[in-house]
Amino acid sequence: MPVPPVRPKQEQPAPIDGSCMNDLFTALGLVLVIEGVLYALAPGAMKRTLQQMLNISDSQLRQGGLIAMGIGFVIVWVLRN
Repeated sequence: MPVPPVRPKQEQPAPIDGSCMNDLFTALGLVLVIEGVLYALAPGAMKRTLQQMLNISDSQLRQGGLIAMGIGFVIVWVLRN
């Protein structure tokens, strides 16, 4: 009797439920916790940092933001895959 060919198992898409929103709110909560810790532990340093940011050009801030966004995306992608 011939054996049927083995097909590779296809990944099923993640179900759409509340877990995506749960992950989003968890991430936002962690951002607030980390930012709050920085202000609570070193308020003077945070003030100086924010004052120094006024001297940075918009293009440098944008570039730094894009780099941070890219690093964050890679971290999330690696952890989720």
